[in-house]
Amino acid sequence: VQLQASGGGLVQARGSLRVSCAASGRTRSSRVMGWFRQVPGKEREFVATINKSGVRRDYADSVKGRFTMSRDNTKNTMYLQMNSLKPEDTAFYYCAARHEYETALSYSAEGYSVWGQGTLVTVSS
Repeated sequence: VQLQASGGGLVQARGSLRVSCAASGRTRSSRVMGWFRQVPGKEREFVATINKSGVRRDYADSVKGRFTMSRDNTKNTMYLQMNSLKPEDTAFYYCAARHEYETALSYSAEGYSVWGQGTLVTVSS
């Protein structure tokens, strides 16, 4: 499976933005998915994760209540709706997929086997 992230851009603080991640290739079965973010020079940071059906989701404390992760399995696409953005949310955002046999949510980058390219989100103050 290949992942393609899109939707990044420049937004003012307190604004909103939605980034998307489209899966292609071996998409016959859905996978546990995640969003991570990274600022150059820093480690990749967990943002959110969602189970195969989309019913279970979990978030990093830093984004809880502001970000919402969702998925549309009919379109092989997942989303990260980001509200009340802060300058510290500025980063490259990466989507990732676990192995198709994994069913548990994962909060670690090591738990994901497929990564999309990053999409840059810049929040101005």
